[in-house]
Amino acid sequence: MYSPKYIISNKILKNIGKVEAAKEVIENAPLVPSFEKEFQSDAIVRTVHHGTHIEGNDLTLIQTKKVLEGQEVYARARDIQEVINYRNATQLLDELAAKRGGYEPEMLTDLHKTTVLKIIPEEKIGVLRSSQVVIKEEGTGKVIFQPPPFIEVPYLVEDFLEWLNTPESKEIHPIIRAGIAHYVLVSIHPFVEGNGRVSRAFATLILMREGYNIKRFFSLEEHFDADPQTYYQAFAQVDTQSRNIGLRNLTLWLEYFTEVVAVELSKIKEKVKTLSIDTRLKTRFGEQVSLTERQVRLFEYVSDKGSANMQDLKRVLPMVSEDTILRDLRELLEKNIIKKEGSTKASRYAVTGR
Repeated sequence: MYSPKYIISNKILKNIGKVEAAKEVIENAPLVPSFEKEFQSDAIVRTVHHGTHIEGNDLTLIQTKKVLEGQEVYARARDIQEVINYRNATQLLDELAAKRGGYEPEMLTDLHKTTVLKIIPEEKIGVLRSSQVVIKEEGTGKVIFQPPPFIEVPYLVEDFLEWLNTPESKEIHPIIRAGIAHYVLVSIHPFVEGNGRVSRAFATLILMREGYNIKRFFSLEEHFDADPQTYYQAFAQVDTQSRNIGLRNLTLWLEYFTEVVAVELSKIKEKVKTLSIDTRLKTRFGEQVSLTERQVRLFEYVSDKGSANMQDLKRVLPMVSEDTILRDLRELLEKNIIKKEGSTKASRYAVTGR
């Protein structure tokens, strides 16, 4: 049975820590439903656009959004179909995430059917490849990736899914499990076309099923597409170790993958925190309250901790003078956003209405 080889490096640990911190903030942020819907819609557009663009789709982000909204776009029929297909694949993930039981080969083949519909010959849709394929470098024709022989594909897929369903495998952190699945499926290359999209979708499925749905606010595809050279290089560093997938050490790939997840979720966390503060203030005052970035950080700290003194707030803004912090606090006091408790140097600041 397949058993991945890797070590939990300091880099992986640090990335997982960032993921957990961001997850906590995102899942507990008091966002109004309209904001949540906006975040989810934005994540779907980014996922579909970047997930197809990295495979050579020429549609822009705006064109992708128009296609998903049912508007007419003048572009190659194939590009439009790829976008529609990948949107449908993201919807299929919701169904598959709700299924009970373990991971099954049909999940892979169903994702493939949805992803390549009307793009490749019908007899190859949702069917494991029965021919040898190689990936060549554009221009030079040099072979840069040679997947396993097609005759091994059914056994490799079965072997991997068997491991993924074991109790021992389920003890592994979901982010690492998703990263392993992403790498292994790309390496097996189960289908004649659409392997990248299916592998990325299956990795997302693992996150969704194992507690890392994170309100569907994220899009890992955007990061892969923003720097495809680093993405493919992360694969190549592991691919060259051995012809046998089971003998490869995945540490370098998992360092890259966990960093991508950490960067994306940290970005979403900051956006959510800002909107969350805006929402709380608007709910309290009935109108939008304008705060500077420093004031947002001060309010956020006081709100999270319950109260704070000047020494606490100087640690929040270490590069800012005490006079500047006092000036920001005065504005927050004038707007009745915070209140001052005590009049000496030991006085504390708290959120009003608590």
